[in-house]
Amino acid sequence: MRVEDLATRPDLRRPALELGVVGGEFLAHDVIGDLAASARLAARWPEFFLVLLEDDVPVARAAAIPVAYPTEERTELPDHGWDGALLWAAQDVMDDREPTTLVALEVNVAERARGQGVAALALTELKNRARRAGLSRLVVPVRPTGKADHAVESIVDYLARRDEQGRPADPWLRNHERLGARLVKIAPFAMTVTGTLDQWEEWTGVRPGDGLTTVPGGIAPVLGSVAQDLGVYVEPNVWLEHPL
Repeated sequence: MRVEDLATRPDLRRPALELGVVGGEFLAHDVIGDLAASARLAARWPEFFLVLLEDDVPVARAAAIPVAYPTEERTELPDHGWDGALLWAAQDVMDDREPTTLVALEVNVAERARGQGVAALALTELKNRARRAGLSRLVVPVRPTGKADHAVESIVDYLARRDEQGRPADPWLRNHERLGARLVKIAPFAMTVTGTLDQWEEWTGVRPGDGLTTVPGGIAPVLGSVAQDLGVYVEPNVWLEHPL
């Protein structure tokens, strides 16, 4: 397994994107998430956009952004999680503020390569990149993948689920814990997607009604209103910190 980045191998951006997306396609309609477009990340922080290759074929990608945290104004990681981290990074660029922390936005492993420690390798390399850049922390707004099977359950109740060994029942949270990560806090509003009922049907194949509707790829339900012709999806994540 070899790890490259877009600073030295910009040609890998397109094949890395072909590995697919995490979660439902509707997440592409999170307006803050547009800041995380791969072309923007590749142009601004290519050294933190990693591509893992096996026999010269991409099997995983990992993207991260540097932010200033903690600061006088930022005493806690944002409740808005993934979205909040992107806003911080954009603010820091505009304010010319020196970053101190690396935020991992995603680690995406091809299905054929899962269960082989590839995600752990990607996270370890992000730690190395953070150290080399003089940053002091690596934090991750983790999307608990197993929660898709418990979309209506609160994130607090879901985090209380444990396996026989007392570890987190969620496989992705369990992987992070195995690597030494500690839970910092819940990010209750990590990603937000709004749309009309027609748009939700187009994005997911499911038309929300009044109240809560689960959709494919969602780890939380869509709150719908027929009278307002509106569906709102608010996804919780979990902030974890990896020791450097």
